[in-house]
Amino acid sequence: MENFSTGIYEGMQHMSESVFGGLCLIVGTSQQVAIRRDVTDFEEMLTRKIKPNYELVDSSMLCGSTGEGFRLEGSDIDIMYWRSDIRVVMDMFQSEYYDTSDAKLLLSDSSESPPGFTLLQVITPPEDLEMQSLLVKINDSFYMPCSTVREIFLCSTDTFVHGPCASTFVEGTALDFAVGFACDIWPPLASSWKDRCHSWPDPQVVNDIIRGGCHFVAIGHPLGQYEDIEWRTSFSQAERKCVYAMNHCQFLTYGLLKLFLKEVINRQHQETSELLCSYHIKTAALWVVQQNTLPKWCPQNLLVGFWTCFKLLIKWVYEGICPNFFIPQNNLFLSKIYGSAQNKLFQQLHELYKKGIACLLQCSSIRSCLMNVFENPRLSICTDESAMKLEGELDEELFYESDICSGIVEGMLENAKDLYTFEQLIGSHLTQYQVVLLQKRTVSCLIYTVAATIQRVFNNSCFNKQVCTVDKMCCQLLKLATRFGCVSDMLYVVMFYYKTYRYRKALSFLELTKTRLARSYLMYNGHVDNEMYIEAVGGKSWSTKMRQAVARDIELNKAVIYINELVPVQQFARQNGDSDLEIPVFVMLHFLEFLCYRHIDTALSQTALDELQVLVQYGRTPYVPATCKEISLQILGLCQQMTENP
Repeated sequence: MENFSTGIYEGMQHMSESVFGGLCLIVGTSQQVAIRRDVTDFEEMLTRKIKPNYELVDSSMLCGSTGEGFRLEGSDIDIMYWRSDIRVVMDMFQSEYYDTSDAKLLLSDSSESPPGFTLLQVITPPEDLEMQSLLVKINDSFYMPCSTVREIFLCSTDTFVHGPCASTFVEGTALDFAVGFACDIWPPLASSWKDRCHSWPDPQVVNDIIRGGCHFVAIGHPLGQYEDIEWRTSFSQAERKCVYAMNHCQFLTYGLLKLFLKEVINRQHQETSELLCSYHIKTAALWVVQQNTLPKWCPQNLLVGFWTCFKLLIKWVYEGICPNFFIPQNNLFLSKIYGSAQNKLFQQLHELYKKGIACLLQCSSIRSCLMNVFENPRLSICTDESAMKLEGELDEELFYESDICSGIVEGMLENAKDLYTFEQLIGSHLTQYQVVLLQKRTVSCLIYTVAATIQRVFNNSCFNKQVCTVDKMCCQLLKLATRFGCVSDMLYVVMFYYKTYRYRKALSFLELTKTRLARSYLMYNGHVDNEMYIEAVGGKSWSTKMRQAVARDIELNKAVIYINELVPVQQFARQNGDSDLEIPVFVMLHFLEFLCYRHIDTALSQTALDELQVLVQYGRTPYVPATCKEISLQILGLCQQMTENP
């Protein structure tokens, strides 16, 4: 593989271009990945800023492949939590930098732990005997045991332990929750990493990573003498920044390695199917990129980059040593890849190696990319990313990501403070994608503020003058929300007018909303006619697109009564432990139409009910997604019950 003739080398370049194009469709173009990362970064930043409004101390970040910008089918979603009022220091001198009245400190003691692991000593043991019983005492010092913390913070009836995480499944997707503690200081054992950064990442990224410190997650070394007490050093934050620093060809190479692991390596033999994991793949990719073994990372060299990473992985398996990217002394294969299993894994990898790049034909995701070039060597390959995705598809990515990655704190009660936070962000340095996200979050906050305010007015005895003032304020806030929100946000105005007994006004807004939702270029639930969409709003700002051509399901906070008729549905959601209530927009449209006409025209009310019944019973995606079928049936049942018992 190393010494190619000119013809073979040109063929490799041609195949690399084909695989590059295929991976852009599977993994995403650089613009799609940038959208995902911007959304993730913005939501985490926003959550940090509004967290003090609710006196919350928990912090979180999206880790692993999802946090890095991948959206591969079947991938887990990894989230790490830590308390921002607890910090880890490396020595006692560093405790001087903290106000101990606000922050509790733990001292890292790695003197008797394997590289990459440490004990966390409680500097000021609690006086409470019950709290002391949770700690482990060694030589007159108290230590925070990882096993106890995992049990307290992670275990529940619907989760199972997976390494340092509690895992659960939500709508078929695996969620892994890890708990840890933050440390603002870069670990001494990782000091050599900075010296290795000659050409990548650039100095600004390196300094940012070191300033960010690290975390310690709740799992000990399986061969250490303190397995139930030790904590593993986590560089999730640093790794995410390193992956962000990759160019798109490097990122796609990393993605190809992940696909190759899942579709080829882990399907060779059952005994070796779980020895290598995606973290080993990431480690190999990071080492290869940093060592600068390729003169140029570009679409024409993608397969060369893949082969370089694959050879390094084989070398590591042969030697039984996989050095952690930040702490090389920490062998990631220790206690996992050794003995007969190691030999079998090496033999399997070596057999793949002997096939050369043809081993990628076993990777179902990209087989067609290779076969197209094998069968037609003169095939013209497009590596221009701007031609790979239509404008509507990129817009869809942005609006979809902004929905699924929402980091807004649930159960908001002090939205005036949140609006002030949002206002401060308007003049800050936001990317073009983050401006749209801020707009969406502001609209959501305005809508919630109105709903919560109206509920308080209805629950308390207010004078007519107060009610009039509140009503005017709510009308202004909703008017502002509809100026910047999605098409479907107009239904919140309909709910407001229905709640305040202005049924004809509600119906007027309902008809306007119905007209806009009937537009042929509407983008909803991942469905859009790209040709019609581009003809109608192509080239316009995202703000305009969102206001004129985007709809999303109606989200209702379970703690607020928007309209009385939905109370039974909200109570059912609370009993099931659901967070916010999500109702398909077209179901909500017909539901509100039915409710309004009940007070004006019973015949038209029955017509609305008939339309709702047809929609719920026969409607398919995107109008009634499978995940919302149950709540749609509940709403239909409520309407039928109201008709039978007027």
